[in-house]
Amino acid sequence: METPEQIRDRLLARFPGAQVTVVVNGSPSAQHSLLVDAAHGREMAGFLRDDPVLKLDQCSNVTGVDWPEKEVVETRKTTVPDPAGGTPKIIEEKSKRIEPGCLEVVYHLFSVALRHGPVVLRMRTGNRTDAVTLPSLTPVWRSCEFQEREVFDLFGVKFDGHPDLRRILMWDAFKDHPMRKDYVEPDDYEWEPTPHGDVLAKAKKHFPAPAAPAAAPTPPTATA
Repeated sequence: METPEQIRDRLLARFPGAQVTVVVNGSPSAQHSLLVDAAHGREMAGFLRDDPVLKLDQCSNVTGVDWPEKEVVETRKTTVPDPAGGTPKIIEEKSKRIEPGCLEVVYHLFSVALRHGPVVLRMRTGNRTDAVTLPSLTPVWRSCEFQEREVFDLFGVKFDGHPDLRRILMWDAFKDHPMRKDYVEPDDYEWEPTPHGDVLAKAKKHFPAPAAPAAAPTPPTATA
């Protein structure tokens, strides 16, 4: 099977103006992946499926990743010559920048026909708030249907072109997305009929305040 770099180069040749980056996996598996831009995502997926060299006809797994906003510290080294002709000094300057957050969807692709894979395909949203739409790859691989629904349910990614995009694990009235890293679980546990342990301690914060005890009657005043 072709390397990720070879697949990247062929995708860029086939789709001028597209963005394709090899994401290196430093673990022992060395399972590198291809990060593609959402604008060309579905077209490139169709190419990967139909290309005679790859024939990636099976999507085995779809999952989501939450990348919150983070602060990145960058170090810049500057060499300053010594006026006296000695050893130059190296000065380090550190700067900070905020790297915006995003949501990512990861597809693991195999070829049943050619018996090779996986090729790992990634797409990322514009942010984690109002730009969370990606093209659905269900029209390319039907096995994505339920798994994209799961990513929609748990991470909040909206898949354009999905045939039946609705929650699959949580109920329709459920708010938020439980797999996001900033998700705060409710502590009232209205669904828990018999709270106990830590759940009980959290639930007690929402119990009705006990009624104030009735005031004792005032004894009659003695008269002479």
